[in-house]
Amino acid sequence: MASLGSSGGEPEFQVAPMIDVLLTILVFFMMITSAQVLKVDQTIKLPLAPDALKKDNQRNETIVNVRWRPETRKAEFVLDEKVYAKASEMGPALKAAKANGMLKESKGGNPNFRVVIRGDRDVPAGDISQMMNACGEAGITDISFSAVNKD
Repeated sequence: MASLGSSGGEPEFQVAPMIDVLLTILVFFMMITSAQVLKVDQTIKLPLAPDALKKDNQRNETIVNVRWRPETRKAEFVLDEKVYAKASEMGPALKAAKANGMLKESKGGNPNFRVVIRGDRDVPAGDISQMMNACGEAGITDISFSAVNKD
């Protein structure tokens, strides 16, 4: 007499649940990476820094792109796809970004909020300095700069 729990054949491998799990993981990773990629302006040529280090991705941050417009010979400041003519105009948006980062940290995120400035290599240092002043006026003291270690 055979017991109820055993059958004579090999157990079947269920493919459908595995595909469901893999697709769920794929969608998850696509969602978390696309938000950061959208903030990066590919038209900006970052400055060269041979000793540049990889970025710490464990922190709350916002990205500010500083574009150089050769036709007008002026810098443009971009935060969350909104273009500002002057860095000083970004104060409210930077404060909102910092407040949003602090909300994330209260839900278990890293308490250190920073701004990453991605300045084109042709942007004068004075414009980058204005961007740093705007961050300081918004209460942001942790500022990083993007650079590449090879062209």
